[in-house]
Amino acid sequence: MSRYQHWQQVPTRWKDNDVYGHVNNVVHYALMDTVINTWLIERGGLDIEKSPVIGLCVESHCNYHGSVSFPDVLSVGLRVAHLGNSSVRYEIGIHHEGRVIAEGHFVHVFVDRSTRRPVRVDGQLRACLEALKPPPDPSTPA
Repeated sequence: MSRYQHWQQVPTRWKDNDVYGHVNNVVHYALMDTVINTWLIERGGLDIEKSPVIGLCVESHCNYHGSVSFPDVLSVGLRVAHLGNSSVRYEIGIHHEGRVIAEGHFVHVFVDRSTRRPVRVDGQLRACLEALKPPPDPSTPA
């Protein structure tokens, strides 16, 4: 669990269960999107209605390792694996009671809201993404 720089507790909802009695796979993607955008709004200054720069998801992936169901509360870990000029790759771990339920990644490309052309990530937004990068490994030579 120390692999992630940020953790958020997210309760499952009644409607998250599918006919098989567990949280449906599509909910995992919604959890990733929710935790990422909560971070961007609270720490990065993202105004989802007015910010001139927005993040568009261009790639997402999830590996499933376990099952949960309502009314479980999940711990969702978030970190930045790569931060480029206009894109970021997040890695997300979904845990329940110490067990890894799912792991995935999510790539945002930041674009101008009106033109949808990529823009450089800077300022408060870049600082909040930098804060999600793991510290350098001291055993790796510089």
